[in-house]
Amino acid sequence: MSVAPSPDIVQAIVTGLWPAPYPKADPFAVLGMHVEAGAGVVVRSFQPDAESVEVLDAASGRRVATLERIDAAGLFAGTVARRKNPFAYRLRVRYAGTVVELDDPYRHASSLGELDLHLLGEGRHWRAFEALGAHCLRLAGSDGVRFAVWAPNARRVSVVGDFNRWDGRRHPMRFHPGSGCWELFIPGLAEGALYKYELLGPDGTPLPLKADPCGYAAELRPDTASRVARLDHHAWSDGDWMATRAARIARDAPVSIYELHLGSWRRSPDDPDRPLGYRELADALAPYLNDLGFTHVELLPVTEHPFDGSWGYQPLGLYAPTCRHGSPADFQYFVDRLHQAGIGVLLDWVPAHFPADAHGLARFDGTALYEHEDPRLGFHPDWNTLIYNLGRHEVANFLIANALFWLERYHLDGLRVDAVASMLYLDYSRRDGEWLPNALGGRENLEAVGFLQRLNTELYARHADAATVAEESTAWPGVSQPVHAGGLGFGYKWNMGWMHDTLAYLGRDPVHRSHHHHEMTFGLVYAFSENFVLPLSHDEVVHGKGSLIARMPGDAWQQFANLRAYFGFMWAHPGKKLLFMGGEFAQGREWSHERSLDWHLLDIHWHAGVQRLVRELNRLYRALPALHARDHDPDGFAWLSADNAAQSVYVWLRRAPGQPPVLVVANFTPQTHFGWRVGVPLGGGWREVLNSDAPEYAGSGQCNPGRLETEAVPMHGEAQSLVITVPPLACAWFVPEAG
Repeated sequence: MSVAPSPDIVQAIVTGLWPAPYPKADPFAVLGMHVEAGAGVVVRSFQPDAESVEVLDAASGRRVATLERIDAAGLFAGTVARRKNPFAYRLRVRYAGTVVELDDPYRHASSLGELDLHLLGEGRHWRAFEALGAHCLRLAGSDGVRFAVWAPNARRVSVVGDFNRWDGRRHPMRFHPGSGCWELFIPGLAEGALYKYELLGPDGTPLPLKADPCGYAAELRPDTASRVARLDHHAWSDGDWMATRAARIARDAPVSIYELHLGSWRRSPDDPDRPLGYRELADALAPYLNDLGFTHVELLPVTEHPFDGSWGYQPLGLYAPTCRHGSPADFQYFVDRLHQAGIGVLLDWVPAHFPADAHGLARFDGTALYEHEDPRLGFHPDWNTLIYNLGRHEVANFLIANALFWLERYHLDGLRVDAVASMLYLDYSRRDGEWLPNALGGRENLEAVGFLQRLNTELYARHADAATVAEESTAWPGVSQPVHAGGLGFGYKWNMGWMHDTLAYLGRDPVHRSHHHHEMTFGLVYAFSENFVLPLSHDEVVHGKGSLIARMPGDAWQQFANLRAYFGFMWAHPGKKLLFMGGEFAQGREWSHERSLDWHLLDIHWHAGVQRLVRELNRLYRALPALHARDHDPDGFAWLSADNAAQSVYVWLRRAPGQPPVLVVANFTPQTHFGWRVGVPLGGGWREVLNSDAPEYAGSGQCNPGRLETEAVPMHGEAQSLVITVPPLACAWFVPEAG
């Protein structure tokens, strides 16, 4: 009885090209061990370049069959005499000058469970990263790696790598129709192996080799292969942090975020071209943030990306921390080290779009799988990227599972979701005729709305102690309101309007500011409509905008005074705080991802003074509950003087239940006001706790030392008032003095 398959199947195996009558490759129907009528136990193996192949009994190691070459390309087959049932076996393969023993991948049953496949097919497997991707495991007595990938429309999918000479014929995968997934266990492979997927499209056309969408690690650019990695090497020591982190990100907590680009915060002192590794960064960053009093760090995307100039915002490896700074275990150390220092870690996360690099998600299985087919829905004109098809449940599953992955495998404390506005509007950056309306005829992307609501629902259901933050630049209602109340369900929203208005005001010469007084007050009209974060982010110091200090008008003294006053205004304004790295010491040059911050500037007293001010702002922000406990409650804020445009002075109170209020006076002209009367809600003694014009911050020293006594003179609607010196281009804070 012949052990050879039909000629067309032989051709499919040895060429890797499955003809039209076979819509999906089924290597397990041909290769491996089978009991076939009339032939008994048959073994087939495809071993290109082999001289001979023998079958060994795995238990005894004895040879039980020698396979016959049935095709010159290297397909071997034969029967095992006196055996009626399948058994564990190994293959002994002889090549010119060498002999190897190996475990046959095609003797192994699928290790993907029925529940995994069912949930993947339904698009609600929130731990999809445990099923898909490359996983080191032990199966049927053999150590190896299980590969699984979603590619429902491919005709064949193979794992390729150094281990098989990147030959897609050697390791074709098993297809699971209900889920659209392909899977293969390759014995003998281990952590560190490089791999990709080779796919044939629906018409049998070979596609560019694809990196693993769920790969845990990748090669350093410009190389593009995925790398088998384990995530169980690091022993976490952040239990105390994890048990208490909910209170540290709560709406009534002092949240002061330091936004960071890992590759340019600080470079190696011995080699300015070498970015620091995760471990080096953690050991330097933790004490620095503690010293300055920041509560959290927010990382520009660390997900693997091919182009440095994207700063991580065009990622292709959503499950892989970039190897630019080390291994997955190194990144786990980074998070752990900061947690042990009492610093939370947020990650910028990009579900809005992805680059069209050939090795990535674009037309992954030969079809528009992750993206939309129609470019009016699937192409982003601003960034020349592709837009996820969020209405496809498997794609939404891929992204939501990824969000959960970072919280669970890397203990991240939250995600700042990038470019939410571009997701919400179908006509975002598009002209008439370049977009398609929704089913109701509107411009709202209903699928994106549903995705964001589902994302926040699933994340908060599983990690109520973490937070999501939306970068959303429009007036979309309810971004940070609960889903059950019709909102999108984010914990916080960046206040882009506040940032735009205040920077516009501060960029004006003080002589003109009286005509734009409302730019500093308008934010209070809507300050409590969302749970806002006040962002001075990386976007404000790139693309020719210059640095924060460079945007301030006047001579050097006035520039630094303006910036210090702005920081005092910001830290006393309702909303959590975010400052991009370098801003804390008035970085002079516009930020570049290609170089370190200019740390030498701290040798100059003006720059060191700004850093000292930020340190004190963070200290007082944490120490005075009135400055943070009601950041999102209108009862926590009251204007005393909002309309003094002629003098460009603003006066307000911050309040919290049972806590002393904080009086804030901000002057945005270079004029000092002596004997200036300001109303206060409590009689008795007050003291100045912060003055951005103080000498220690390199200011002119127009301060209010000692105890200030109120007088029974009504002012600003209050029965009591103080007489103070209002410093030039400065912000001063006052609190009632005990006793």
